Amino acid sequence: MAETEVVYNPFEPGFVEDPYSRYAAMRAGDPVHHSQLEFWALFAYEDILRFLRDPSLSVEDRNATPTPLDAMVAEILSDRVDRGTRSMLSRDPPDHTRLRKLVTKAFTPRVIENLRPRIQSLVDEMLASAADRGEIDVITEFAFPLPFAVISEMLGVPAADGGRLREWSGLIVRSLEPLVDPDTIRAIADAADHMFAHVSELIARKRKEPGDDLLSALIAAEEHGDVLSDEELVEQVTLLYIAGHETTVNLIGNGVLALLRNRDQLARLQADPTMMPGAVEELLRFDSPVQMTRRITLTDVEIGGKTISKGAFCALVLASANRDAARFGDDSEGLDVAREQAHQHLSFGGGAHYCLGAALARLEGEVAIGSLIRRFPDLVVADEPTWNGRLNLRGLERLPVALSG
Repeated sequence: MAETEVVYNPFEPGFVEDPYSRYAAMRAGDPVHHSQLEFWALFAYEDILRFLRDPSLSVEDRNATPTPLDAMVAEILSDRVDRGTRSMLSRDPPDHTRLRKLVTKAFTPRVIENLRPRIQSLVDEMLASAADRGEIDVITEFAFPLPFAVISEMLGVPAADGGRLREWSGLIVRSLEPLVDPDTIRAIADAADHMFAHVSELIARKRKEPGDDLLSALIAAEEHGDVLSDEELVEQVTLLYIAGHETTVNLIGNGVLALLRNRDQLARLQADPTMMPGAVEELLRFDSPVQMTRRITLTDVEIGGKTISKGAFCALVLASANRDAARFGDDSEGLDVAREQAHQHLSFGGGAHYCLGAALARLEGEVAIGSLIRRFPDLVVADEPTWNGRLNLRGLERLPVALSG
C-alpha cells in the first residue's frame, strides 16, 4: 500500500466502533504519520516502545509548538486558572520523579493486594443483586461503580460525595480527547473547578483529622523533608480518580465484550480459572482501555526514515502497537487468553511514566471479570452494545447482558 493512500482520521464515521482496521492500515502504509491536524502519530510497536522509554522526550504541553486547536482552547479558557499541570501525568523529571516517589510511598503492592477481599466483597454484592434480576448492564451496574467505590474507599472519601465526583470526573476525563466544541471545553473547565474546590476541602479536613486511608497517607508522605503541596495533592487525587476509574471501567467492559464475542476463549477461561491473570493481560492487549498517550520532542528526532521536528506533539497509539504482528505474531488481531507474550502489551505505557495504578487495574479486572463469568457461565449479550464515542479512553457506554442464554 502506498503511503499516500492512508490517512489517519479518527473523526471518520465508524472509527470509534472499529479503530483497529484503521490502525492496521497505518502500520502497513505509514507507521510514522504526520496528521492533517498538525501532530505526529506512531503506530508500530517498536517505534512506540522507543518513544515511551526515551528520557529525552517530554510530556509537558508547554514544550509543544501551538496548533490552531491549542489557540482555540487558549482563547476560550483565557480567564481560567491553569489546571492539570502539576499531576505526575503532565510533568517531566525532576518534578515527575519527586511526585512519583511521594505518591508511590502510599501506593505499594502490599496495599493493593490487601484490597483483594474488599474488591471481591463489592463484586459479590453487585452480582448477587444482578442474579435476582436475571440481567445486568455490565457498564452502569458493574464496571462503573466498582472501581469508583474502590478508589473512593482507598482515599477515604465519603460515599455521599460519589454522585458529584462521578459527574465531574466523567467530564474532566474528556480533556484527554481531541476537543473542537467550545461548550464541551467550558463544561470540562467548570467540572475541574468544582473538583479542585471539593478535593481541597477534603484535604483540609484530612489534615485536621487524618485516617487510615490513601489521602491521609499522601498528605503524610515525605521524602528527605519534601512533602506534596496542597496544589500538588489536589492534582494527584484528581488524577487518581480519573486514571484509576475510567480506565478500569474500560478494561472490565471491553474485556467482557471481547469474551462474549469469542465464546471459545470464554470457555477456555471458564474451564481453567487459573488462567485469569494471563487472560487479563490479553484483554488489555486486545482492546486497550487507553488507546494512545503522548510525547513531545525537545529536539529533532529521526524515526522510521522521517524527521520529527522539535516541539512536535506525538500521539503514541498504544492500541495499534498491541495489535502489531511484528511483536505478537500473525494472529495478533485475534483473542487468545493463553497468549504467552500478552504481558508485553503497552496498555499501561512505559518508561518513567508507566502507570502507577497498573497493579490495581489488573486486580480489579481479574476479580470482576473472573467472578462474572464463573457465577454466570451462560451469560450472553442481550442488546447491541453502545460505545462512549471517545477516541482515547475508548470504551462502552452500555453493555446489556442476560445472565443465562
